[in-house]
Amino acid sequence: MQMTADFATERATGLMTTMGKHFGHKIPVTMADDHVILDFEMGRAHIAPDDQGLHLSLEGDDAQSLERLREVVESHLLRFAQRDDPAPLTWSAAG
Repeated sequence: MQMTADFATERATGLMTTMGKHFGHKIPVTMADDHVILDFEMGRAHIAPDDQGLHLSLEGDDAQSLERLREVVESHLLRFAQRDDPAPLTWSAAG
């Protein structure tokens, strides 16, 4: 199962890096200049900057795992982006 969301920000690369470094102390993380992959027990999150901000793609084995992954990734992103006064993300099913 997959879902995606876009997060508008002018600080896309910085937020992507912050997410990678934060979770890198807890789970396996792959960091590159153009993306970060977070490998959680309940699934995988792929975060990449684009012209509008960040594109997030989540993969989980089932609906419950995917929802838990969404909660973790979104809550951390919104906390790290707090100075941007972010709104909750709008997620879409993918795949």
